[in-house]
Amino acid sequence: MLSITTSGTKLCSGVTRREVLRIGGLGMGGLSLPQLLRAEQSASIPKRHKAVIMIYLVGAPPHQDMYDLKMDAPAEIRGEFLPIETTVPGIQICEHLPLLAGMMHRLVPLRSMYGSPDGNHDSFICYTGRSVNNQPAGGWPSLGSTVSKLQGPTVESVPPFFGLAPNAGHPPYGSPGLPGFLGISHSAFRPSGPVQDDMQLREISAERLSSRRSLLASLDILKREIDASGTMQGMDDLNRQALDILTSDRLARALDVTLEDPAVRARYGKGDPKNYGDGAPRNPDHFLMARRLIEAGARVVTLNFGRWDFHDHNFSEAKNTHLPIFDRALSALINDLHERGMAEDVAVVAWGEFGRTPRINPNAGRDHWPEVGGGLLAGGSFRTGQVIGATDRLGASIADRPVHFGEVFASLYQHLGINALDIYLKDHAGRPHHLVDGWKPLPELG
Repeated sequence: MLSITTSGTKLCSGVTRREVLRIGGLGMGGLSLPQLLRAEQSASIPKRHKAVIMIYLVGAPPHQDMYDLKMDAPAEIRGEFLPIETTVPGIQICEHLPLLAGMMHRLVPLRSMYGSPDGNHDSFICYTGRSVNNQPAGGWPSLGSTVSKLQGPTVESVPPFFGLAPNAGHPPYGSPGLPGFLGISHSAFRPSGPVQDDMQLREISAERLSSRRSLLASLDILKREIDASGTMQGMDDLNRQALDILTSDRLARALDVTLEDPAVRARYGKGDPKNYGDGAPRNPDHFLMARRLIEAGARVVTLNFGRWDFHDHNFSEAKNTHLPIFDRALSALINDLHERGMAEDVAVVAWGEFGRTPRINPNAGRDHWPEVGGGLLAGGSFRTGQVIGATDRLGASIADRPVHFGEVFASLYQHLGINALDIYLKDHAGRPHHLVDGWKPLPELG
């Protein structure tokens, strides 16, 4: 938390020991801040900048029950849901996604996603485009951390990379995307829980806060002795960044969705801010908050939605607890971006780590199926109103145009103005790595 207490034993500087511990921990507890090193220089943000909103559908949703229904398959594979027409002739999706069907001309369903190395649950591939196996020294960085490193903030009081997911019972379900070998200063800023209430000085004066900067500076030598690897230096950066944020209300206002027009907020619908099982919340406010953060200057915002690991009661769970909330929140976000003139500048992707088994199990569920999955793209000046890829009549294997996670990442980097094949980043051992493993942007997206 960024709250600052005023009780406890006083040091000679007039600062309490408790305050020292609070300030020294500003970068911890889910509040890691991407690099924000300079003082705030401008009261306004650029009118336009490229950005990405990435929605991780926690636990892997059933691809054949959302965007790739198989009505010619046997009943034990076909399932209970029916397809409906969309605004694009020839493209049908699930009957429980009517709002997304009504804007298919603004969407790109991906029906042939692959790349997950196994059937284990992990958000890693969704946030990096790479396998969690055989990582380099320090680990692969996520999209948001890479963009933080390469492009930095658009506004010094607003981190370039945000993760809206709270911690989850299964840790990968709560991950916003890790910084890997880029280090802690490029971690996601995670404003979960009551943090926005603590991002204001209230009764603490700016002058008193400034004295704490001096206190932090006095601890630099000790910190370097504690950790010569550079990790503690990264923490120092985060402390300074946190103090910069504390002196500006831009971020606090962006995170406060109650400041939004009530009619707009209502359009996103109501969900549940509590985690669903060991997964993530089904929180439409996160979709709205993502748009507000982009407007405030963020470059990458990730959010985690629900828990789609329906090994039993797949159809009742999807129909009653997930699809309606997701349909309304995502369609509202996409409409919002278009109405505000942001759609060309903001790319949106929603996906899970793999697909689900073609055959329905005895518990009316679908199990893990890494052979193929699905996803959805919107915005970003992409050529929308088309489907990319196809599966066989059972939804079991790729029949046409395989789409690897890495290709989508290359497309997202290109949208952000980054040529992923021309840039190298060095791991902790000093070895250079491309941003993607040789993948090129999807030519179908234009």
